[in-house]
Amino acid sequence: MGTSSGAWGIFCAVNLGLRASGWRAIRRMMFWVLLLGQGVGKVVAVLVWKTAPWSPLGALCWFVPDVFVLYHLFVPSGQWLCPSFTHFVTHHAEVWLTIDDGPDGADTPRILDLLDQHDARATFFVVGERVARWPQLVAEIVRRGHEIGHHTHTHPVGTFWCALPTRVNRELDDTLAVLRSLGVKPQRFRPPVGIKNLFLARALASRGLDCVGWTVRSGDCLARRPEDVVEKVMRQVRPGAILLLHEGQSVSPQIRVAAIKMTLERLTARNFRCVIPRWDQLAPATAPHAIPAVSRDPAPTVNQAGAAD
Repeated sequence: MGTSSGAWGIFCAVNLGLRASGWRAIRRMMFWVLLLGQGVGKVVAVLVWKTAPWSPLGALCWFVPDVFVLYHLFVPSGQWLCPSFTHFVTHHAEVWLTIDDGPDGADTPRILDLLDQHDARATFFVVGERVARWPQLVAEIVRRGHEIGHHTHTHPVGTFWCALPTRVNRELDDTLAVLRSLGVKPQRFRPPVGIKNLFLARALASRGLDCVGWTVRSGDCLARRPEDVVEKVMRQVRPGAILLLHEGQSVSPQIRVAAIKMTLERLTARNFRCVIPRWDQLAPATAPHAIPAVSRDPAPTVNQAGAAD
């Protein structure tokens, strides 16, 4: 018991220390190492080609750094351009349910009722344009004890990766302005389909936003049956997992709310609780998912401003 308590204390202390001071420096270092590798690769390729025109070695030096950058742009688990949190540390049977692409006039009220039935808490990563259309739903999400996250203003799936700083800033600031008018200050951000941008890390840091990925991608946008979504989630679920599901037009009508309903039922049957993790519990892909059990109070619910209820 003492060892477990010590492990938890050490993790929280180290995580808070890195997040407060050194973690941002580590993020900057990773970013610049990646870009430096780009430059060095191109220079070496040119030098090789000067002595051996169009040699395969030169091609490798030219293109391999590009592949590495593209990986960290387009693969959601890539951490070098904009590190994101992919799970949280817990010793309980707890998961973090996150719901993207809302609010939605038809889906959100039904999802909120389902969450109430299962005493579950969730984070809704909302799109700014849809918030402006259904502001009352954001207020209702907060009133029922859930958290609002930032999911850009227009959900630019195809162009966010190559957006210039002005576009990135506009995507962030327009949604922040809409939410501010409702008294909501998000602290967590998720890019569309997890695709990053060269300028995203700095933009998030200057606005006090953390990038959040996921552990389990439900595949609800491509699934044909809600049962397929649930089976995929339950095969991968574990304590500390971040679950990604969707609402609204990105999911077919026969799957949307049904998949969330069935997922909640299966999680409840396996004694999993849906919670919103504390700030110090969030962890990147390289951190452990769980620690040995220790008697502690359950993680508190977090409101829209990030404070414990």
